[in-house]
Amino acid sequence: MNDKVRELTAEGWERDVMQARGPVLVDLWAAWCPPCRKMGPVIDEIARLSGDGVTVGKLDVDQHPEVAERYGVRSIPTLLLFRDGKVVDRRVGAMPLEDLQALLAAHEVAVPAR
Repeated sequence: MNDKVRELTAEGWERDVMQARGPVLVDLWAAWCPPCRKMGPVIDEIARLSGDGVTVGKLDVDQHPEVAERYGVRSIPTLLLFRDGKVVDRRVGAMPLEDLQALLAAHEVAVPAR
């Protein structure tokens, strides 16, 4: 994880996600999950490319299962896009960088191409 990706916790969820200014992309993942590990570099690259356009964070569902339960997460990786404390998009499974850029663009979050 790079320094632009926040490590999210259940304790900081309200502050870091629900009260955040601007969009927040959350990757719900676990260390034992191969597709989650595949998404790691994609999430890092989105955070690098987006600058201040979107807050990018990762939440380990094994360490914070209450958050996964709150949002009905049944499979990982699950990506949740929040705006004003509400989920505006949800995707399950690994995806290439270009698809994640398109998802963010659909919600008017600019992420320049590499």
